[in-house]
Amino acid sequence: MLETRLSLRVVMMPKDTNPLGSIFGGHILSLIDLAATEHAQKEKPARYVTKIVREVNFRNPVFVGDVVSFYTETVKIGRSSITIKVEVQALRGIDMISVHHVTSAELVLVAVNESLQPVPIFEATSNE
Repeated sequence: MLETRLSLRVVMMPKDTNPLGSIFGGHILSLIDLAATEHAQKEKPARYVTKIVREVNFRNPVFVGDVVSFYTETVKIGRSSITIKVEVQALRGIDMISVHHVTSAELVLVAVNESLQPVPIFEATSNE
């Protein structure tokens, strides 16, 4: 079984809302990318760029004050890429026990050198 871990937890703020009063989907997408990169760094330290974001389907909105958690797990490690699954949940309400599944996504990150050329993950370091 894959190891799932909490990679990021963020309280949603008014600056990230759209005209309908919910949090911009693009803001959630950027946090998904951040959580996946954080996970990849802990799995195999390297400089990563995002190559693919697969199938993001927003199931529930996120509102100001929600505490949004990003859970990640490694799906696959290739020669120069790592595939990571991200699950997004929002805690809502005064007691923060109301859990809402927001979305999930699978991302492929590629290890690169200073010239942004792909490099083998096991040879890459985050200090290049």
